[in-house]
Order: sequence, then structure tokens, then C-alpha cells
Amino acid sequence: MNKADKVSFAINTLVELYPTIPIPLDHKDPYTLLIAVLLSAQSTDVRVNKITPKLFAKADNPTDMIKMSVDQIREIIKPVGLSPMKSKGIHGLSHIILNEHEGKVPQSFEALEALPAVGHKTASVVMAQAFGVPAFPVDTHIQRLMYRWGFSNGKSVVQTERDAKRLFPKEKWNDLHLQIIWYGREYSPARGWDLSKDIITKTIGRKSVLKKYDR
Repeated sequence: MNKADKVSFAINTLVELYPTIPIPLDHKDPYTLLIAVLLSAQSTDVRVNKITPKLFAKADNPTDMIKMSVDQIREIIKPVGLSPMKSKGIHGLSHIILNEHEGKVPQSFEALEALPAVGHKTASVVMAQAFGVPAFPVDTHIQRLMYRWGFSNGKSVVQTERDAKRLFPKEKWNDLHLQIIWYGREYSPARGWDLSKDIITKTIGRKSVLKKYDR
């Protein structure tokens, strides 16, 4: 297979496996998605989904969020980790959304990345999942699989995102981002990896990865 054939095989397999694609983080609007994605940094979606109902029961909009203190937010979100930074970020960005964006989550990468505790990945997820703007957020699953499949060198998330955007059709970015995440979790995990179940890597994976697996 040449590179184009491998890309087509990956896309077609992912579409076949995930014709409908659930969004991993529970939310009801752009604001709650933004908060959930921020909380997911260095945590798991499962853990975040257990915490957000408690937080959103008290504040699911920026107006109510700033009525809480940073310490109150921190107490609720402690289980997801990095709570000092995340609580300050949530409180701070809620102020900015109210004061500078009329209470609405901004719909541009630049404005989102200017918010406290919001990096490029978080902004990309919000732009893709809340506003339908083509983006390709790279998490650990995508980083791992793009390397295993020989689509990127795995040296940095910046390079992986650049390679993904170059290889995959723009109109498929938002779906593929989620499909690869689900595939990584179910068929190609970092630990307990069974190549016999990982049809994409088994078929198109880079030789060095396959040799390492066989050892």
C-alpha cells in the first residue's frame, strides 16, 4: 500500500466501526463543553463526567460561576487533578466571557486561546464540537495512533496535528478526531495492546512498531 491507500483504509475502517460518533465529554452547550474540556487536561473523560454534574448543578453558566469563589470551585473539581490551576482558569475565563464576549463563548481560536487555562487543544475541541469548525485536536490516543500507523513521527503534538491536517480531508477532520480517539481506546490502547484486534495497525502500521510488538 502507498500512503494514500493507507489513509483511505484507515478512514474507511473508522467510518465502518463508528458510523455515529458519541462525544466523550458530557455537556449541554459551548460553555459547559469548554469547562469539561479544560477539566479533562491530564485526567480522564470518565472522571470528568463524574465531576461536572456536581459543578454544573451549582453553576452551568458564567454568571453563576463567578458567584462562586475559586476555592469553592477547586473543592468540587479536586478529583480531576490540577485543581488550583483549573479553578483559577474557570473563574477567570468566566469573568472574561461576561465582560468581553457578552456572556457567550467566543467562536474563534484566537479568542479562545486568550482565555485563562485554555490552550490550543482545548480551543480546537470547542471549535470542532461546539461550533462545527474544522479542527484536529491531538490527544494521547491520536498521537499514539498517528505514529503506529506511520502517519507522523510522534515527536510533538504540533507536528502530529500538522500531519493529520495534511493527510486527511478537511471535511472529515472533526469526525476523524473522535473516531481515532474511540478506536485508540477500544482497539489500540497504550497498555494491554493486542495487535490481532487492532486491524488498522496490523494492516498499515509502520514496520518498527510491528517488530517491537512481536518481541
